[in-house]
Amino acid sequence: MMRPIVTVIMTVGLLTMIVPSSYAQEPPKETIKTAGSHTPEQQEIINLSKKKWDWMADKNVDSLKVLFDDKAMFVHMGGTWGKTRELATIKSGGIWYKKAVVYAVEVKIFGNTAILLNDIDLVAVVGGNEVTNPFMVTEIYIKENSKWKMGSLTFSHLLRPVKMNND
Repeated sequence: MMRPIVTVIMTVGLLTMIVPSSYAQEPPKETIKTAGSHTPEQQEIINLSKKKWDWMADKNVDSLKVLFDDKAMFVHMGGTWGKTRELATIKSGGIWYKKAVVYAVEVKIFGNTAILLNDIDLVAVVGGNEVTNPFMVTEIYIKENSKWKMGSLTFSHLLRPVKMNND
C-alpha cells in the first residue's frame, strides 16, 4: 500500500521541478511598442537618443561629452562606470557601438526626468571582436536649464534572438 503513495509523491515532486523550468526557457513576449504619436517633448528625447546612437557609432566623444551629465552612470554586460571611463572606452575603440537597429521605443516623462526604452539589436566591436546582441536599453535624461542631459545608460541583454539580418 505504501508503494503507490511514494510513487505519487515522487511524481508530483518531479513535475514541480520540470514544469517551472520549461516556462523559464520560453523567450519573453514583446514588452514595449512604439506609440503611433508622441508629444513634442517625447519626440525631442527620441531624436536625442537617435543622435546619441549616431555619435556613438562615429566615436564622436565631443558631442557625447556635452550630452552625458558629469555624474552619469553606464551599465554594460561587463561592468558599470562613469562618464570619464565611458568616453575613454568609446574614444579608444574598447567598445565601438557600430550599429544600433531600433525596433521599438517608449518614452515616459516625469517632470524634468525622461526615461526612454529602446528594444535594439546592437552590432558592436568589443576587444577587437564584432558581436551582435539583442538589448533593452534604458536611457535616463534629466532636464536642467532647458537642456536634456543623459544621467544613465543601461544595457539589459534580452533572451529573444537577434532580429536583424547581417547580410
